Amino acid sequence: MRILDWYILKRYLKTFLFTLLILIPIAVAIDISEKIDKFLRHEDLTFFEIVNDYYKNFVIYYANTFMPLAVFLAVIIFTSRLANNTEIVAINSSQISFTRFLFPYFIGATIVTVLAFGMNHYVVPESSKTRRSFENTYLKKKRYKDQLVNDFSLQLNDSTYIFIQSYNLKSNSGSNFSTEVYDGLKLKYKLIADHIRWNDSLFRLNNWKERKIFKDYDSIFSGSTLDTTFAFTPKDFNYKSTMSQEMPSDELSEFIAISKKRGVKNLNAYLVELYKRTSLPLATYILTIIAAALAHKKRRGGIGVNLAFGIGVMFVYVFFLKVAEVLGAVAGANSLLNVWMPNIIFGIYGLYLYYNARK
Repeated sequence: MRILDWYILKRYLKTFLFTLLILIPIAVAIDISEKIDKFLRHEDLTFFEIVNDYYKNFVIYYANTFMPLAVFLAVIIFTSRLANNTEIVAINSSQISFTRFLFPYFIGATIVTVLAFGMNHYVVPESSKTRRSFENTYLKKKRYKDQLVNDFSLQLNDSTYIFIQSYNLKSNSGSNFSTEVYDGLKLKYKLIADHIRWNDSLFRLNNWKERKIFKDYDSIFSGSTLDTTFAFTPKDFNYKSTMSQEMPSDELSEFIAISKKRGVKNLNAYLVELYKRTSLPLATYILTIIAAALAHKKRRGGIGVNLAFGIGVMFVYVFFLKVAEVLGAVAGANSLLNVWMPNIIFGIYGLYLYYNARK
């Protein structure tokens, strides 16, 4: 790397960190102003718990969220300064092409992308567990209906199904449970119980009845209490898209694979979360090209004009991103295509700006 490359790379990373460190305190200040009264309601809640359990993980989450915006604004700001100080004119006079000029930009984008990959796939999901647990305990009103699962069915494998009329996630107990095993279309086994309760590692069935179907006869057993295990746990009753944000990517991929085998119909919300963890970091390259191509020429009005136009482009990107996430979560939609669509559209726009800038 040349001295010029080191110079641009340092400006890239320093401005990126500076922009990120401006955005995060603003988000924290706004959040504190909204939640200070809720913190004060809990006399047992200490300052250390607020900082360590909530705001530490809040900063991790929003630092990861703001990364694409921080990269885009940082590239526009320091590239516009290079243009206004006629440093880019000197670079062009040295017969350095626009493609070669972007080399340190791509090194900086690679560093940010690798960091974002690690954050998206592992760090943020782990921190989200603690943050959401804090929110559910101290900040959100608990609604009884959110703790109930009604008329739930699940396919455990190719031949085994479970059904439950009602299950309370708080008390870990339910009513009218049954499991059935089929050989093709023929019923081979059925177990029913009036009441089911989860106890650490196994289920306890009350008022149960078991039926085994053979070729020439059936055997029926019954009892008041039965401790047994099944190939599921109470967390399988709770299919919420917010759960996906708390799972590391390897756990999320395994969860999706198991859920598909169990016959869960719509997993698109989980697929969107999984695909987004890869598409967002790679968007750093696209946003870097767009920002550099927009800001590399000196304009009347200086940095303000480039910054205003860049913020407009960024808001359009965020809008497309949110629309793509919503459409991708709809049953029957192509989640992969929807998640990558903003990158595809803005990637084409970035290539257009790049080829014009080369000229």
